[in-house]
Amino acid sequence: MTELDAVLFANEAFYRAFADRDAGAMAEVWADDLPLSCIHPGWGLLEGRDEVLQSWEAILGNPDSPAIGCLAAKAHLRGEMAYVHCFEEIDGNYLIATNIFVHEGKRWRLVHHQAGPTAEDPPLETKDEGGLIN
Repeated sequence: MTELDAVLFANEAFYRAFADRDAGAMAEVWADDLPLSCIHPGWGLLEGRDEVLQSWEAILGNPDSPAIGCLAAKAHLRGEMAYVHCFEEIDGNYLIATNIFVHEGKRWRLVHHQAGPTAEDPPLETKDEGGLIN
């Protein structure tokens, strides 16, 4: 598995935890020992592991939270930091998201997530310098 594949795997784990409404799996995706931040659509800035994970517990525990899917994920690797741009599909509508990962221990862990509205539809496939990425 290449490092880009590992980053995309970490990104998929984030969206799998989201789709499965699994707060434990969501906590595993986020870094333990680094500053965290998150900006949900329409929310203000959340900072720190406790605040970020409490927001996810509220979202995942809400039975009215919509189902979500990740589309057209494109990874970029910069040393010990990587970021993924992707589209989130919610009820046939799209958001665009950026997820920032760092290498913590032997895994890529999330340190920042931000999603917001977009007027664009996701492309059918994307290409990165490292090759075809989804």
